[in-house]
Parts: sequence; structure tokens; C-alpha cells
Amino acid sequence: MFRLGLTGSIGSGKSTTAAFFREAGIPVHDADATVHALYAGPAVALVEAAFPGTTREGKVDRAALSAVLRASPHRFPELEAIVHPLVRAAELAALDTAARLGHRLVVLDIPLLFETRAEQRCDAVLVVHVSPEEQARRVLARPGMSEALFHAILARQMPPAEKRRRAHAMIDTGLGLDAARRDVHALIRALASTIG
Repeated sequence: MFRLGLTGSIGSGKSTTAAFFREAGIPVHDADATVHALYAGPAVALVEAAFPGTTREGKVDRAALSAVLRASPHRFPELEAIVHPLVRAAELAALDTAARLGHRLVVLDIPLLFETRAEQRCDAVLVVHVSPEEQARRVLARPGMSEALFHAILARQMPPAEKRRRAHAMIDTGLGLDAARRDVHALIRALASTIG
């Protein structure tokens, strides 16, 4: 089974691109969605133990956790040490399910793919990208987003140019939804001819 990593900087159109793969019948394992589920289940007690007061009513309070991490950014590795193994276990389960169902291609949607060295478990990596101006417009339109938070997130991510340099394939999502969908389908066809 061919594992295609999907990544891109915040606001680059990764979620939309993942949706086009799903639309085409390709299974996608979404690391962000997995974290959301973990924050309402298996990770709650572990996060509360490491970051007291960051859970409410059986769920991780993302705002409270973000406040702790903003005040103490050096503690990000502590959170990652809790969350990443749980996400990896969910990913392995998703890969197992896709293989059992006979899929030849699966997409691993991982925001910090290069930053966490997840490319080592992918057969190829697709990087989605967009102009810095469009990226800023998209991200700053999100509820609760500020310039300061946007720049803090960017500081934790590999520069887009370096992601593109490491990519096996790229899609510019700034060209519109139809163009991005066409590019996804073209990539699926190209991969199908490679993996049989």
C-alpha cells in the first residue's frame, strides 16, 4: 500500500486538498482530527496530569492549554510526547483498516510532517502551498486568530520554501478549487500507474 504524506503550512489548503482525495475514494488519515478525538478521550487524563487545570468536563480545554503553552513555549515537547504516540497508534490502525479493505493508496494528512520526521514513514510527500499574501488572508479570517498567534504558529513550522524543496509533488491551492481538484485527480492517476 502506497502511503502519500500530505502537508503544508497553516492556511495552505491542506484540509480542502484532503477532502478532494476523500471525494475520489482515497482513505485519508487526518492527524488533526485524531488529536481532536484524543482531546475528548484517551489523552485527557495524561494532559491534565502534565498540565493541571487544562481539562474541563472530561475534555482538554484547548484555550486553557494554548494559554499555558503561550506562556511556556518550552513545554511543547512535553505535550508532543503525550500526543504523538497516540496519533501514531491511530495512524497505524487506519493503515491496517485501509489495507484490509484493499486500498492501494492512502493519504496521511500530517500538518507537522517534516517537523516530526513523519516523511520517513511515507512513500512520497505532497506539499500544498499558496502565496504568503493569500495564506495570511485565509488564516487571519479564522475566528480567534490574531497576527501574534499566526506568527507564533508560523515560527513552529518549517518555512514553506523548504517544504516545497523536500516535496515529491506540489499543488498550488491559490489557483482555485477546480484547479486543485484537477491536480489531485492527476496525481491519483500518476500514482495509480506507478503502484499498479
